Amino acid sequence: MDNLGMIFALSGGILAALAAGIGSAIAVGMTGEAAAGVVTDDPSLFGKVLILQLLPGTQGIYGFLIGFITLTQIGVLGGTSDITIYKGLLYFASCMPMAIVGWWSAIRQARVSISSIALVAKRPDQAGKAIIFPAMVETYAILALLVSILCVTGVTGLNI
Repeated sequence: MDNLGMIFALSGGILAALAAGIGSAIAVGMTGEAAAGVVTDDPSLFGKVLILQLLPGTQGIYGFLIGFITLTQIGVLGGTSDITIYKGLLYFASCMPMAIVGWWSAIRQARVSISSIALVAKRPDQAGKAIIFPAMVETYAILALLVSILCVTGVTGLNI
């Protein structure tokens, strides 16, 4: 029972990295399929569709970042720390915005990116505009990242 706080805290960091990473892996795979189809017809569009494929991969990076920050804050990556069950639950909750929004937004961003890839296939001159659509979904992943960063670092300063 003494380690329950650490287990909750670790679980939060792991879940942030895992869920956002799974969402990004699914999303990059989906968009890669669409991009490969376009490049089959017109190899000169590779660079334009590659950007659209990579966009949903950022959530995995954000999830990894939250996992890393959490592990650092709780002392796993350089020192030891005694985490109470209350603090462990707060760390867990702090990681959930990135875990949930990261997973969900990656897949939603993939769907928008696939539509944008179709736009680029028909109108290559509109690639700049096509990037804006999935970038709008990215906004919510960034907000979740910021909330999780603020929460994880805020929990560290609590004396509970």
